[in-house]
Amino acid sequence: MSKIKNIDSLMKYLRDRHNIAISGGHQKRRLRNIGYYHGYKGYRFINTPSRKIAYTDFNQVLAINSFDLDLKSIFYPHIMFIETALKNYVLEVTLQHSNTENFNEIFDKCLTYYKTFATGSDEYKKALKKRLGLREKIYNTLTRDYTNNRQVVQHFYHKDESVPIWAIFEVISLGEFGNFVSCSNINIKKNISTSLNLNQSCDANGKLTESIIYIIKDLRNSIAHNDVVFDTRFKSSNPNGSLLACLRLDTQITNINFHTIIDYLILVIYLLKNFHVTKTELNKVVNKFEILINNFRTLVPISIYNQIFHTDTRNKLNLLKSFIST
Repeated sequence: MSKIKNIDSLMKYLRDRHNIAISGGHQKRRLRNIGYYHGYKGYRFINTPSRKIAYTDFNQVLAINSFDLDLKSIFYPHIMFIETALKNYVLEVTLQHSNTENFNEIFDKCLTYYKTFATGSDEYKKALKKRLGLREKIYNTLTRDYTNNRQVVQHFYHKDESVPIWAIFEVISLGEFGNFVSCSNINIKKNISTSLNLNQSCDANGKLTESIIYIIKDLRNSIAHNDVVFDTRFKSSNPNGSLLACLRLDTQITNINFHTIIDYLILVIYLLKNFHVTKTELNKVVNKFEILINNFRTLVPISIYNQIFHTDTRNKLNLLKSFIST
C-alpha cells in the first residue's frame, strides 16, 4: 500500500489484491468495526505470516475474528481465577517458610535457588542475576504504582511501612510472579508443587509450577491486550518437558504440545480440577468450547479449519471429558 486509503479503497484493495469478496454497506461497517490493520491483517495468517489463510470471502475473516473473541470470553474468567489461586497457594507456602510478610526478609530467606549451583558457575550467575533482576523489577513496580496513586501501595508507604509480600503479589505481573517462584529455594518449590496436587513423579527439580505460570502468562497477557489467540501465536517459549509429561500422565491425553488452543484448554481444566472446581463447572467450560468450534467449522472452509485444529481435536475433547469425570 503506497498511500493512506479510505475505507472504500481498503475494500477495493481486498478485492483486487487479495481476491476477497467484500462489498455493500454491511460489510463496510464490519470492516470499519474490526479495523483493517487490527482485524484483517491480524487474522490473515495462522501462527506465522508465512502461513497465509486463503480467504475468498470477507465473511470468513469475520468468522475467525468472532471466533477469536469468543475464545477469549471462554478463557478469561478462568485464567483470572487461576492467577489468583496460584498466587494464594504460593503465598501460603512462602509465609510458612519465611514466617514474615516482609519482602526483604523473604528475599534473603526464601529466594535462594541460586545457591543450588556451585558458586561462580554459569548456572549460579544466571540464577543470581534473575534473583537480583526480580528485586529491581518489584521495586520499580512499587515506585510506579505509588506514583500512579495505587491505594494498595500508597497505604503502606504513607504509614512508613514496607509493602508486605501479599500486596506485592497484587501488583506484580504474572511473569514476575513466575520469576518469584523460579527464584524460590527447592524446598519451597516442592511444597508449592505438592499443595497444587501436581504429579510429583514429573517434578523432581521442582520447576513444574513455574513452567505452568509461564505458559498461562502468555495466554493471559494476549487476552488482556486483545491480541490474537486462536492460533497460539502468543506462545513465547516451548513448554517444559516435565509439564507435558505431567499432563499426559494425569489426563491420559497424548500429543499435548501447545501448538493449538485446545492444549491450553486442557491445562486450564487440569488446574481448575486441582483447585477443586466442580465437575459441573468444568463440563460447562468444555461444552462451551466444543459448541464454539463446531459452529466455527460451519462458517469457514474445511481447509482453513483443519489448519487451526488438528485431526486429534475430537479425541482430545472426549478424553478431557473422561478426565473430568474421574
